Amino acid sequence: MAFEGLAARLQGTLTKIRGKGKVSEQDIKEMMREVRLALLEADVNFKVVKQFIASVKEKALGQEVMKSLTPGQQVIKVVNEELTTLMGSEQSKIAVASKAPTIVMMVGLQGAGKTTTTAKLANYLRKKHNRKPLLAACDVYRPAAIKQLETLGKQLDMPVFSLGDQVSPVEIAKQAVLKAKEEHHDYVILDTAGRLHIDESLMAELSEIKATVNPDEILLVVDSMTGQDAVNVAESFNEQLSITGAVLTKLDGDTRGGAAISIKAVTNTPIKFAGMGEKIDQLEPFYPDRMASRILGMGDVLSLIEKAQSNVDEEKAKELEKKLRTMDFTFDDFLEQLEQVKSMGPLEDLLGMMPGMNKKGMKDLKVDEKQLVRVEAIVKSMTPLEKRDPSVINGSRRKRIAKGSGTTIQDVNRLLKQFEDMKKMMKQMTGMQAGKGKKKGKGLGGFKLPF
Repeated sequence: MAFEGLAARLQGTLTKIRGKGKVSEQDIKEMMREVRLALLEADVNFKVVKQFIASVKEKALGQEVMKSLTPGQQVIKVVNEELTTLMGSEQSKIAVASKAPTIVMMVGLQGAGKTTTTAKLANYLRKKHNRKPLLAACDVYRPAAIKQLETLGKQLDMPVFSLGDQVSPVEIAKQAVLKAKEEHHDYVILDTAGRLHIDESLMAELSEIKATVNPDEILLVVDSMTGQDAVNVAESFNEQLSITGAVLTKLDGDTRGGAAISIKAVTNTPIKFAGMGEKIDQLEPFYPDRMASRILGMGDVLSLIEKAQSNVDEEKAKELEKKLRTMDFTFDDFLEQLEQVKSMGPLEDLLGMMPGMNKKGMKDLKVDEKQLVRVEAIVKSMTPLEKRDPSVINGSRRKRIAKGSGTTIQDVNRLLKQFEDMKKMMKQMTGMQAGKGKKKGKGLGGFKLPF
């Protein structure tokens, strides 16, 4: 996960000061030295680091902090606020033109994931904002680019405008906008060409497309794994095209995260989206405050809740809650819940959003995704009767289930015991909740996986 190294260093440094009743100027100096090293190691631009340290130091030594009852916590609050400001203060939303279609021009170097991000953005706009986008294949130089976009469009059941590779990108962009107007599309997203490095011909072409179609958004797609180079690329594109925002790709990879922290400060343009995986739905709005909280080990509960809301069927959740209260919860229900949890993304990422999960002893916790596969295989090897009533599962049935799922009898026994324990626990929890007269929630009814 991105920021892992930076998060570990910063959290280690801040832990030393967190509980201090008194904080001296020397304490602040030592902490700032550690924070400076952590940021530089994460590949944050050195000018940005210098400015950040100066700002934090000035506020941390202020009267409001030094004379407060909890100066250690106040210093952490200052670091959190400054880190948020550095990445853009608040979420920057994608533009909406006063008259449709809104024209979005995607730019960036070859290999940054521009074509995939174009499709991801279209999917996001349709799914989250009920928009009707048109994709336009303006990269006529890379043989696979047009085909790739058409394949992604087919996958999403979304139209792709293309005039082949013998027409100029400027003309394709112009015709795509006309097509979007004719067919009443809300957005037209232009997938432009990239190069392995910035050159004059690329910039001249992009400038001509900009002058011709006058885009509402020019989004720079940046590979966050390129570190400091990402900042240099952002600077160059911004000078030539005046970009309106950035999209960071591969933020789920083993990246030091310095690019994300530096881009906003260097170009004064916001990071609007972050690619959190290879799947077509793994593009998320970038929230500077949430990212700062995750880096400092404070979790990202809001994003976790949003993931749950978008992946959990409300009617099924109510039905599940009723079953839990009446002890009618079966292995079929369990399997359904497992699918919903899996659809929210890797469990390791979900755990990373929980407060305190980056602390010592917790940050090395690894979730074995294969365990989910084994559990699923065991349940799917049961007969309909066994799923409804696990009490019928005797010795010979356990042997058959283990053989059918490629697991051991011990694995089957363990799951059966955990399932019964979970049902008892949920019965107690729902009983307590009803006894207190609390209104039933919409979520999973407190449901947790038994592993």
